[in-house]
Amino acid sequence: AGLKRHLTAGEISAQVLLGRDLLEPNESLGNVVLMGMGEPLHNYDATARAIRLLTHPAGLGLSPRRITLSTVGLPDGLRRLGEDFGGQIGLAISLHSANDVTRSALMPVNRRHPVGELLEALRHYPAPPGRPITIEVALIRGQNDGLADARQLAKALRGLRVKINLIPMNPIEGSSFGPPANAQIRAFQDVLRDAGYLCFLRRRRGDDVAAACGQLVRRDVPG
Repeated sequence: AGLKRHLTAGEISAQVLLGRDLLEPNESLGNVVLMGMGEPLHNYDATARAIRLLTHPAGLGLSPRRITLSTVGLPDGLRRLGEDFGGQIGLAISLHSANDVTRSALMPVNRRHPVGELLEALRHYPAPPGRPITIEVALIRGQNDGLADARQLAKALRGLRVKINLIPMNPIEGSSFGPPANAQIRAFQDVLRDAGYLCFLRRRRGDDVAAACGQLVRRDVPG
């Protein structure tokens, strides 16, 4: 259990190359999201090297603006990313709650970097005009799906250029967490839209093979 080791820059880049090789002849590589590989800002040096490999003319020559980094939001890492790449790398922030008590229960990292510290770092991130920061909220029944949670989120994000993705919690074997009812999800979304935010409900993909959002867990395979 716990961290075994970080991925190398080569391993991070290789995932993109392997994905490219799976494309059909009439398809091309679009956007790249650094996600599902551990916390990239906790592995900053390798992540930054991978970005440089992917954007270098001798590499894939991708535009940095086609790369999005998904993170829990480590403030020092956000500062370095902004300084090193001029804000060209898109951000997807795994926020999940604007309430410190709730977020700390769901994400222990919040005890070291509470919501206010994270949001302050986002206010200083040099994102290009017209490119909002994506806020990810996995809605968990009875945990962070109340209308009071939605109102607190709307208030906390005020003044930030963001779009919000709502992701119903995917079931995980052995976990009591699950998705809210559809009516509750829509009510949560309505609060955010009424507050003036772009707010989208993400479709589930891959849950039939336990590969959907939030289902990346370690399993012990017999034999």
